Amino acid sequence: MAVIDVAGFVSDMKSHAIDHGFHVHDERHFVETYSLRQLWEVDLHPEEACDGPIDLHLSLEVDPRALLGFEDAVAAIDPEVDELPADFTFPLLFTWALPPLQNPPDLLVLATDLAGVGGIELPLEVSAIDSTASVTDAPERKLSIVARLSVSLADVYDNNDETFCHTLDRCRDVSLYLLEVAPRWLAES
Repeated sequence: MAVIDVAGFVSDMKSHAIDHGFHVHDERHFVETYSLRQLWEVDLHPEEACDGPIDLHLSLEVDPRALLGFEDAVAAIDPEVDELPADFTFPLLFTWALPPLQNPPDLLVLATDLAGVGGIELPLEVSAIDSTASVTDAPERKLSIVARLSVSLADVYDNNDETFCHTLDRCRDVSLYLLEVAPRWLAES
């Protein structure tokens, strides 16, 4: 029997997201048959953004080597005396996406503003992609904001939700900030 119930953890994440003011729209689970690597994806957005334009995509990558290594480490310790190993993690990504922008922001200014919203607990990467459908069309700029975090398997094992709750609060703050400033980026000039 597995030490960590990953499906249960993802279910708890969705439940916490709902408790923190998000709507969950879709969930996907992929398993790579050769390596047994898994990917869990959840599409959500803040309650205030049901009509758009912000989408938030959460993804958790499960490396079977980390999971099995953690299980071996837990089996080798006495849980009442020893601490759980803290060096086993899964990557967790939050990705915000917006439709093509008519008046794109300055990326450096946006990254600085978002650093104040996300804080050091939620480091954010801001990027943009310009694409041109045909040579006669003007380029369209799409904005992407990504937060890369590590989920400690010891926290998952202990069912420690406190860290994840704080992360969801920060994600909501970032989402609401984007919801506030996005209309001027999307408006035709």
